[in-house]
Amino acid sequence: MAGNRDIGIVYMDHAGTTPLASEVLGAMTPYFTQLFGNPSSIHTVGQEARYALDEARERVARVLNCRPREVVFTSGGTESDNAAIVGVATALQETGNHIITSSVEHHAVLHTCQHLESQGYEVTYLPVDADGVVQPETVHRAITERTTLVSLMYANNEIGVINPLPEISAVVKQRAAELSRTIVLHTDAVQAAGFLDLDVKKLGVDLLSLSGHKFHGPKGTGVLFVRRGTAFLPFILGGGQERERRSGTENIPGIVGLSVALEAANARREEHGRHCAALRDRIVEQVLERVPGSKLNGHSTQRLPNNANFSFSGIEGEPILLGLDMAGIAASSGSACSSGSLEPSHVLLALGQSAEVARGSLRLTLGKDNTSEEVDYLLEVLPDLVERLRKLPSLTTARP
Repeated sequence: MAGNRDIGIVYMDHAGTTPLASEVLGAMTPYFTQLFGNPSSIHTVGQEARYALDEARERVARVLNCRPREVVFTSGGTESDNAAIVGVATALQETGNHIITSSVEHHAVLHTCQHLESQGYEVTYLPVDADGVVQPETVHRAITERTTLVSLMYANNEIGVINPLPEISAVVKQRAAELSRTIVLHTDAVQAAGFLDLDVKKLGVDLLSLSGHKFHGPKGTGVLFVRRGTAFLPFILGGGQERERRSGTENIPGIVGLSVALEAANARREEHGRHCAALRDRIVEQVLERVPGSKLNGHSTQRLPNNANFSFSGIEGEPILLGLDMAGIAASSGSACSSGSLEPSHVLLALGQSAEVARGSLRLTLGKDNTSEEVDYLLEVLPDLVERLRKLPSLTTARP
């Protein structure tokens, strides 16, 4: 094992979470101490918190190019996805019970749709092409006279593939007009923030989900954009906060932090995208060249600039991750560890990969602070690690 390094932990799991930016922590700190008020209170302390809440909402609205009142603050991407899907499905249930999503969505979407299926809703799980892209014509064919909601992610959390949302939106609008009905379009944009344009007018979406900790903001914070006029029933009931769309006292420190982080990430997204893409492209080129039996999963160019997802024939993802971790490199896999065994990635299975290949995935997701020296170290460690693991029969993906 290569062991000559002085660069500390090499963190290449930015799709999992990101470190809190120092400017974000600085913006949040006063709201933990002096400015601790409840924004629903009418006294001065409460109104200071209300002002911070309004200012944060305006920051987010500028990034999304929407009205501030269309921004709903949540506890994260999972809540935003749940609220969007359940909120629209229940609001429009008298006009139809058909929901369209894809087979490669985040589990926050898939499991919510599966729950609604158990309640009598009909769900269509669209296939993707060999690169992991949802084609607009596939959406067109799936829409029926009972369709109320289409939920398709902007960029995939495992393989980084970007869906053509403006084209999909045009198809949804066309079919809605032909059928003289309301069809709402939601997108999970959790992985897109900080790398792609979040202008909801250009995207043509009615709802959009974000998660603060994916772009150097605090954990436990999220956003749900709800376009004005969109049928939507609240997911959480109580005091009627967030214009009665999400009850509960607002997390002012977290909301302030999220808004500052989103504004900064959006302002620097082209710069950070170029930085990450240069490192990512070098990783892809070298891994495919130096590791026999390696494969890049997903579209070669229509993907997030920081994402590289590989499969390695004959070896599971878990021992690769553990080996990298022992070498001081933090990465992840699309596979899920369940009951002591590694289950194949549902995304890779949807791409037509075998269960064996889908068990052997490695996701490397870069951030603004990753360096060329860290990439050098990864490329020193990974080929040797895969070669050594393949020589250990107990760690291969062979099944009886």
